[in-house]
Amino acid sequence: MKKQFVLLALAISIFAVSCKKDNSAPSIQTIKIGGLFSITGNWSSLGIPSQEAMKLGLIDVNNYLEEKGSLIRLSTVVYDTELDTVLAKNAIVRAYTTNDVKYIIGPQSSAEVGAILPYANANNILVVSQGSTASSLAIPNDAVFRFCPGDAVEGRAMAQTMYAQGKQAIITLSRDDAGNRGLQQSVGSSFTSLGGQVTAIAPYPTTGNDYANLLSQLRTSIQQYTATYGANQVGVYLASFDECKDIFQSAISDPVFSSVNWYGGDGIVLSSVLLTSNAACQFAATTHFFAPNFGLPLTPNPDLAAIASTIRTNTGLEPDAYALSVYDAMWVIAKTLSSYSNVTTDFTKLKTDFTNEANQHYGITGPVVLNANGDRDTGSFDYFGVVLEGGVYTWKLIGKSL
Repeated sequence: MKKQFVLLALAISIFAVSCKKDNSAPSIQTIKIGGLFSITGNWSSLGIPSQEAMKLGLIDVNNYLEEKGSLIRLSTVVYDTELDTVLAKNAIVRAYTTNDVKYIIGPQSSAEVGAILPYANANNILVVSQGSTASSLAIPNDAVFRFCPGDAVEGRAMAQTMYAQGKQAIITLSRDDAGNRGLQQSVGSSFTSLGGQVTAIAPYPTTGNDYANLLSQLRTSIQQYTATYGANQVGVYLASFDECKDIFQSAISDPVFSSVNWYGGDGIVLSSVLLTSNAACQFAATTHFFAPNFGLPLTPNPDLAAIASTIRTNTGLEPDAYALSVYDAMWVIAKTLSSYSNVTTDFTKLKTDFTNEANQHYGITGPVVLNANGDRDTGSFDYFGVVLEGGVYTWKLIGKSL
């Protein structure tokens, strides 16, 4: 009886030690990543695939973290900004105060990034935008990183392409927001440096859809330039979002507008909204309109095809490099956080480590190399135009930047 009691006591002791050991084991720490995307508003053709890229990235990075034995896991919460600066600002405040979000992917426009920048800086929130290009936001040591080439890179590429096509004069138009104004300015200054002539029409408001005054000014400028150079040496550059559709619909009724070639910025390329209007598509095709898209590497990442295919299947939209850079951003955040035994509260160190991790990362959009401002340092561009195939208008790759 005594022997049985001793054995029972020993078993209880072992069980107690085992329970104590399990209770003291390190627990998984879940870190929330916020997504600020335009899901239902303007430029949703980027916002919707961006959201899906974040979902796929979440699955893959959490599998990686588990396999690595990391005690960190990520979760995501998405806010629909509708490309509205007020909604974007409200979203980052809500994310931080109610969900303890200290990492943000997006927003996609420069105007939104500018709106949230002071709050991100004040609260040490790391922000990675997939679509902001404005040179006015190329700020060293701030809270914002940008995984796409800035407007200086894109503007130079577009200017060189237009000049190489024989254009001697261009008229530039722009939506009145930081990103599109920056593109208008960069294209204009680059084209001027090549020896071309530029007329920059004042940016049009972000609200409303009355473009009569804009088109009146444009018509006069086209006539002046074509009288000097001929129509084949004159071009129109439009930095816009989905309202390009309305501008094209208004322009198609006047042959002066369709007498010259038109070019666009990255805010309209692959827009599904433009394709909803046969009139707008007809104008785009007639003027040989094309716009640049941040290009993917000539030698694709082995994972690119599967990820792009899944996004396409789940959203019905073609993911471009801007949207796919969201997937890369998830990986760089995950790898940065996994390097810590305990997540650092030193924001300066976090930004340095994030930059170092980004500069070592070869993602599905290629090498992610950041400059001193935390922006993607280089980039090539794919040119997409609207063409009629099988009786249906569609976007089609027609060339690449020089």
